[in-house]
Amino acid sequence: MTVTPTATTRLATAPVAAAATVPWTDLLAAATDDCLAVLLEGADQDWSRPAHGLDWTCRETLDHLALGLTGYTGLLIARPDDRYITLFASLDPQASVPACLDGLRIAASLLTSTVRDTTADARAWHPWGHSDATGFAAMGITELAVHTYDITRTLGLSWAPPDDLSTAVLARLFPDAPSGHSPSDALLWCTGRIPLPGLPRRVDWQWDGTVR
Repeated sequence: MTVTPTATTRLATAPVAAAATVPWTDLLAAATDDCLAVLLEGADQDWSRPAHGLDWTCRETLDHLALGLTGYTGLLIARPDDRYITLFASLDPQASVPACLDGLRIAASLLTSTVRDTTADARAWHPWGHSDATGFAAMGITELAVHTYDITRTLGLSWAPPDDLSTAVLARLFPDAPSGHSPSDALLWCTGRIPLPGLPRRVDWQWDGTVR
């Protein structure tokens, strides 16, 4: 459920500037490389601990990512009007973390290829707004970014979503993003990860995937 903006929030918000000029497939590939590289740095740690702010463990969060990335791929292929797809992806529960990260790279590559091959007029259902290929690419980047943040916080690794990726995602999915903050901090606030000055941490949030 979307948070209803308070008066303070409205004063602090403004549209994020223009959509990405870099192709979305390049942005998604860059997000994949950046996120998986830092997660691999912590591969030898205890992934049974809860990911920061989540009910899932770090390892279970990888399963969520595999499900999400594959699901967005399937939605773009099947293009349903009113439902999720019937294909669910999961990672081998016995696999090592590096092997699971390889599985995530496969899922992200499938989404990237599908975004590249999907025509601009194609639309598919999503509970947070029927969307096009660019919207699903932005959703994939958001999933990778925020859950990499969740995991790295638990593993003690210093990482935040890159500003260029955050700027593109904010413009596409978060029209109410607050101005006056770094794109990375704004994305983390929009997704309920951090508070910002004058803006408490969001409890309920969602993006808007509709085509604008």
